[in-house]
Amino acid sequence: MSKIYKTRTGIGIISFVVLMLCGIVAYRKIGLEEQSDKLYLKKVKLEAQINEQEDRATSIKNLQAYIQTKRYIEDVAREKLGLVYEDEIIFRREETEE
Repeated sequence: MSKIYKTRTGIGIISFVVLMLCGIVAYRKIGLEEQSDKLYLKKVKLEAQINEQEDRATSIKNLQAYIQTKRYIEDVAREKLGLVYEDEIIFRREETEE
């Protein structure tokens, strides 16, 4: 009878240890899934920032190319300095006070 009691006790202890290991693994799995979700969201945000910065870099390159053209120099001279070509005629509206 003691031999049967010992084998049942051994099986009970082994079952308890296996269940504890399963519980620990399940708990860690849930934590890792949460961490994985957080990291995925961070990755998506960073990819969006990368795309935004690439678009910004492209627009800066385009602006840099435009600044080096004669057209840009003419536009700045017209807007900021009020310069015109010699043969141009400027029409302005008269501002009336009402």
